[in-house]
Amino acid sequence: MLSALYYLFLVLLCTFFMILSALALIFCYPFDRGRRIVHELSRILVRTFFFIPPFWRQTIIGRELIDRKKRYVIVVNHNTVIDIPALYYIPLNFRWVSKREVFKTPFFGQYLVLHGDICIDRGRAAEALEQLVRDGKMWISRGASVAIFPEGTRSKDGEIGRFKAGGFTLAKEAGVEILPVVMTGTKTLIKKNLAFNWGNRITVRVLPPVPVSEVAAMETHELMQTVRERMCDALAEIRK
Repeated sequence: MLSALYYLFLVLLCTFFMILSALALIFCYPFDRGRRIVHELSRILVRTFFFIPPFWRQTIIGRELIDRKKRYVIVVNHNTVIDIPALYYIPLNFRWVSKREVFKTPFFGQYLVLHGDICIDRGRAAEALEQLVRDGKMWISRGASVAIFPEGTRSKDGEIGRFKAGGFTLAKEAGVEILPVVMTGTKTLIKKNLAFNWGNRITVRVLPPVPVSEVAAMETHELMQTVRERMCDALAEIRK
């Protein structure tokens, strides 16, 4: 019953913030093409979502490693949909990369459109990569970072899977640093019966960014492997 009431509250809360976001986009677009205000509204929404349950805890490690004046390609391990709101604790304006099917989801898809998130068709790999690079470079030029799940799909066992090249290709072509981020605890916030785990703990750890010089110097495959190894090591550490 408590979970059902909280879901109802979230529907009302998200509806309210969606209206605010639409108004912000309409009135602020001429001087905010990076949609920073829309993004900040989502950060407030996320903080409200995580703040109200009294025993939920979110720990952010390594926030001081982020330069807010820079743009990054943010790569994040993927376990569940909760990874998405959890990343909003990172103090950066960013656009998500998401598959086309998610944009067709009622309510949630409209939010992605308001944010200007990047829509790709995973069934057409070459076209998806081309669109990711094109749209990603556009948002980076407007002052926003780009966030992506390099595994391309959710992990089934909680471990970090093999990476796809899209985000790393974008970082190379846009000439920006890669910001690795690892998370734990997002998978346990919602139980299999869709009830909330009211004692949940989430840890988000920001790793040192991969410098532009290192991004440019490595072959894409080598860069993917290096970043994945660093993320696997960091994930193992925060699980101890």
